[in-house]
Amino acid sequence: MSSQPSHPALLIPGPIEFDDAVLQSMSHYSESHVGAPFVATFGETLSMLRKLFQTTDPASQPFVISGSGTLGWDLVAANLAEPGDDVLVLHTGYFADSFADCFETYGVKATQLKAPIGSRPQLPEIEKALKEKKYKLLTVTHVDTSTGVLSELNALSELVHKVSPETLVIVDGVCSVGCEEIEFDKWQLDGCITASQKAIGCPAGLSISMYSGRAIKTFQSRKSPPGSYFASFKNWLPIMQNYEAKKASYFATPSPQLIHALHTSLTQILSKPLSERFEVHRQTSQRIKKAVTDLGLRQLASDSADQANGMTAIYLPQDIKAPELLPNLLKKGVIFAGGLHKEIATKYIRFGHMGVSVTDPKRDDIDRAIKALETGLSDAGYQKA
Repeated sequence: MSSQPSHPALLIPGPIEFDDAVLQSMSHYSESHVGAPFVATFGETLSMLRKLFQTTDPASQPFVISGSGTLGWDLVAANLAEPGDDVLVLHTGYFADSFADCFETYGVKATQLKAPIGSRPQLPEIEKALKEKKYKLLTVTHVDTSTGVLSELNALSELVHKVSPETLVIVDGVCSVGCEEIEFDKWQLDGCITASQKAIGCPAGLSISMYSGRAIKTFQSRKSPPGSYFASFKNWLPIMQNYEAKKASYFATPSPQLIHALHTSLTQILSKPLSERFEVHRQTSQRIKKAVTDLGLRQLASDSADQANGMTAIYLPQDIKAPELLPNLLKKGVIFAGGLHKEIATKYIRFGHMGVSVTDPKRDDIDRAIKALETGLSDAGYQKA
């Protein structure tokens, strides 16, 4: 039984519901961020991230920095690209636009390869783009939170390494790390950025990322200094290396309480094989998507191969708008998210299903959410055709 006060089930694509033990870790007493006990906790946290991302390469480097997932874009743009460089941004929704904007802020030229809403750029058109111009980086949003579209990483990385081997493969994994399979070493990824509050199951406030040895060498060989002070690898790389080696180090003060919460969450995640975690997310996702279909509704991602396992974006019936439906779902004890894609924002809702709401068999969040959606639509006058 949860010790948390009674509250509606938060089933948006992040932040998600948190385990009691993770929240209790947030109440850790105050301690020095350079004291031996905290340094040990931070070091263990960084080492556990290697297991979560599935990398054993000692040249790869995890980073945990205070900030939102958005900080990950700055880390990539400020350190791995230089003013005037070309980067190819694969577009599957709202967050590719934002990543491209971030690159442009640093004087980096971003070319977006766009797909229709609910789909993803296909390998032949990506290959064509890579052959037309030399790109320093290629970025892909693993799961776009605005559309629920899942991008395939392994085949994409194989293509990039074959056609444009000097191009770094960068993954925006904010809505995928912890609920979708990511094999950092095996798939030859160069960077993966994420955040604490989604499938990792820790309160918001930490930017989490992993970079390959090749990416670190790219930073070390840059001709100009990074365009950011706070997001500079020059400042953070030695700090992360020292913390993982259990050595006190300082550039900017971390949040000890959030690091303790992340340590607890990662300990829980890694207590079972990752394959089991990914499978339970897949099974839950399939159950939800079947329920959506049974209600006569469509997903933004119409092809099952493009559908994420940690969230579902659902088109509403034509005469029902998200601002009308969502307050009624709240009354039924469930919080869904409205649409985020600017072209169709009022026409769909987003159902997040990741973390403890999925993995804890004692919770009934998913069952209640499916029932609430069914009755909420009925209350609004919807009847399946």
